[in-house]
Amino acid sequence: MMTELHAAMPALMAGFGVTLKVLGLAIVGGLAIGTILALMRLSGKKWLSIPAAIYVNYFRSVPLLLVLLWFYFAVPMIYNWITGKFFTLDTAFTSCVVAFMLFEAAYFSEIVRAGIQSIGRGQVSAAYALGMTYRQTMQLVILPQAFRKMLPLVLQQCIILFQDTTMVFAIGLVDLFRAAYVRGDLMGYLTPYILGAGVVYFVISLIASTGVNALKRRLRF
Repeated sequence: MMTELHAAMPALMAGFGVTLKVLGLAIVGGLAIGTILALMRLSGKKWLSIPAAIYVNYFRSVPLLLVLLWFYFAVPMIYNWITGKFFTLDTAFTSCVVAFMLFEAAYFSEIVRAGIQSIGRGQVSAAYALGMTYRQTMQLVILPQAFRKMLPLVLQQCIILFQDTTMVFAIGLVDLFRAAYVRGDLMGYLTPYILGAGVVYFVISLIASTGVNALKRRLRF
């Protein structure tokens, strides 16, 4: 068993690398889009707030697995429709990143919106009194404080996202979980490999959750 496990380590590490790539890109893209959506919802302009609200409510009302399958088939079609060329990139990886970014943006948006709303209106008034524009007020005064307050919630959502990356199994992307499944099935040790992958996810999530709780205590949440 140990010999087979040693031989499988390169494949497992490659799968873990794919998991981290999907996770990192989804967090960066989802947080960026989520921040824009939150600002749109708080803008006070219906032509901005209503589409943002529809987007957030829609993606929070559909299963992530369904979104992954949609984008797995939709990304190549949309690319071909726009460029007139066939999609030459890794369809599974690209569609997963796009799906996770857009899906998680809805959840990050609510976290960012709550963080912004937690800042007193007096600070906004003070910034305007100093001659700052809306953009300057958000960029220099509100968002830095809001991100500090919502950091534990953002990190907690990132942990959930890390666990959800196992769903890429459904469209054939070889992440850590699928690499463990395929290798275990090939070697006749499917159950130990699956349990081993579960332990990896559990340990990483536990360590991350402990760190988030420590951060909450430090920031006095």
